[in-house]
Amino acid sequence: MNANEPKQNLLRQLPGVDRLFETVAASESCAHLPKSVLLKAIRTVLDSRRNAVLEASDAELPQIPTLDSLAAEVAEKASTIGAFNIKQVVNATGVVVHTNLGRSCLDTEAIAHITMVAEHYSNLEFDLSKGRRGSRYSAVEGLICEISGAEAATVVNNCAGAVLLCLDTLARNRSVILSRGEMVEIGGSFRIPDVMAKSGATLKEVGTTNRTHLADYENAISTDTGLLLKVHTSNFSIVGFTTSVSLSELVSLGRKFDLPVMEDLGSGSFVDFNRYGLYSEPTVQASVAAGVDVVSFSGDKLLGGPQAGLIVGKKTIIDAIKSNPLTRALRIDKLTLAALEATLSLYRDPEQAIRQIPTLRMITTGKQEVEGHARKLKSKLEALDKPGLSLTLVDLASKAGGGSLPLLEIPSCCIGVQMDDISANTIEKALRRHQPPVIGRIENDTFIIDPRTLTEGDDDIIVSAFAQLSAKNR
Repeated sequence: MNANEPKQNLLRQLPGVDRLFETVAASESCAHLPKSVLLKAIRTVLDSRRNAVLEASDAELPQIPTLDSLAAEVAEKASTIGAFNIKQVVNATGVVVHTNLGRSCLDTEAIAHITMVAEHYSNLEFDLSKGRRGSRYSAVEGLICEISGAEAATVVNNCAGAVLLCLDTLARNRSVILSRGEMVEIGGSFRIPDVMAKSGATLKEVGTTNRTHLADYENAISTDTGLLLKVHTSNFSIVGFTTSVSLSELVSLGRKFDLPVMEDLGSGSFVDFNRYGLYSEPTVQASVAAGVDVVSFSGDKLLGGPQAGLIVGKKTIIDAIKSNPLTRALRIDKLTLAALEATLSLYRDPEQAIRQIPTLRMITTGKQEVEGHARKLKSKLEALDKPGLSLTLVDLASKAGGGSLPLLEIPSCCIGVQMDDISANTIEKALRRHQPPVIGRIENDTFIIDPRTLTEGDDDIIVSAFAQLSAKNR
């Protein structure tokens, strides 16, 4: 007998695609699914079964499931294939602006405004007072200027785009002076020098990693200089033997040599967190007040809005930036614009912004309030009466995240979870596979739930996830 005959006999027991499709398509659970999804699921399941047979040893050949069992397997796979890739997750990590989990959550007013703009036609680029074409940026420019104190403003799709656009407008084919200590990587392996190179500007490094003096900038200025650039190191901090040049000093130097000065704040903030007992980032208002010519910052970090790159500054410079053809390539869409307008409107009343914008509320919530939430959630989990489940309250720190406030550790009260015969890694994996997924963190072989970053309804999802957790998840 042929050595491969046992495997071939098993493979012949697998139904064909057409037969399996007829069975699956007739089932109530799959009747609504498109044919393309069902066929993809069928081929995936059959390929998996064939590979299991071909890769098995002769002594451990698998059994071929019945037609009904295969149909059920296909139905489960089809539901996964047909589902949206972007889905709700529970952020129990304590990292407020979590880049991997979508950064800032939007306020309910912003969500409602997005829905209105998405559902209906709007005056996106139509001036209702004049009855003719208008600018989409007029919806937010006045708001941004009102809040920041700037003469003019514009918006593009993200902060890296904002930096690229500013450099291309102000310093193409000219040199830009930047301290070595501010040559940051802004995430995803994108670095300020790389963005600068794409803009057509030439980087001129001054100073050292930890110390840069005003004289370093002044000595580097030449007839080729187009811009003095300051980049706020919002995603890291250098401590110890350090010296840096203040923005006001750089502005004075720029005026002395008639050179524009730009500051990239990165995360950017309209709120002074010192008022809430936290160390703060420099605010956009402070940068504008220092006399800088142009400032760029993000919309979806400490601002708490959608992904966007905001640019504020002197009117002559902003007008030049608006006229750059790159502006159209980097422009924001109507849904982003709606979310940004609604978010910015809340900043007219700073206390309202703190209460309503989720990012600000999470960062400024006191430890006592977080502890109260932790105790309530702990009681709900204990009520499951799950064998081997051990829950403790632990004092840990939350993080702002998103490349913001790198030294800030926000005092928090978390729930430490351990289970007999189930490792912290297994708990993490099982909760991550729950629908909706629950994402926490692991410290000292303990699964950690930080209530600071939980939103309405998340507690019930977490309880449901733990109710399904058992030794079979190993």
